[in-house]
Amino acid sequence: MEIKDLKALIKLVTDTDITEFEMESAEEKIVIKRGKGQEVIHVAAPVAQAAPVSAPPVAGAAPAPAAESAAAAAADEKYDIITSPIVGTFYRSPAPDADPYLDVGSIVDKGDVFCIVEAMKLMNEIEAEFKCKVVEILKENAQPVEFGDPLFKVERL
Repeated sequence: MEIKDLKALIKLVTDTDITEFEMESAEEKIVIKRGKGQEVIHVAAPVAQAAPVSAPPVAGAAPAPAAESAAAAAADEKYDIITSPIVGTFYRSPAPDADPYLDVGSIVDKGDVFCIVEAMKLMNEIEAEFKCKVVEILKENAQPVEFGDPLFKVERL
C-alpha cells in the first residue's frame, strides 16, 4: 500500500466516528484503532532469511577449522531474522512502565506482537507471521531503526 493511501485511511478514521478499521489482502494486513489511548497500526513483520556473513581475517590469527565454520554457517541458516518494516523507534513493550512483549526464549505464536515501531507518532505493532522461538533480541529499547534493520533472531517451530 502506498503511503498516500495509508494517510487517506488514517484521515478517514480520524475524521469520522470510526474507532477501528481493518483491511487484509494476500500481501498485507492493516488495522487502525483509535480511542482514549494512542492510535495503533498493526503491520505484519517481513521476514528476511539470515545470510552467512564471513568476517575479514585478522592479521596473525589462525584460520578456523573447516568443520567449525561449517557448523556456524549451519547454525545461522536455521534461524530467521525479523526485520523492521518501517523507519521509526523500536520499543519492546506497549508502554514505558509495562513488561516487554517477549524475552529471549519466548515462544511466539502466529499473530502475536513482537514489538512496536513508532513512526510519526503512530504505534505500529510488529506481529509474527509464523510460530517461533526468540533466540536473540538485536535492538535496544527506544533505539532508532531503519527499514530492513534486523530486530529479532528467531527459530521456526
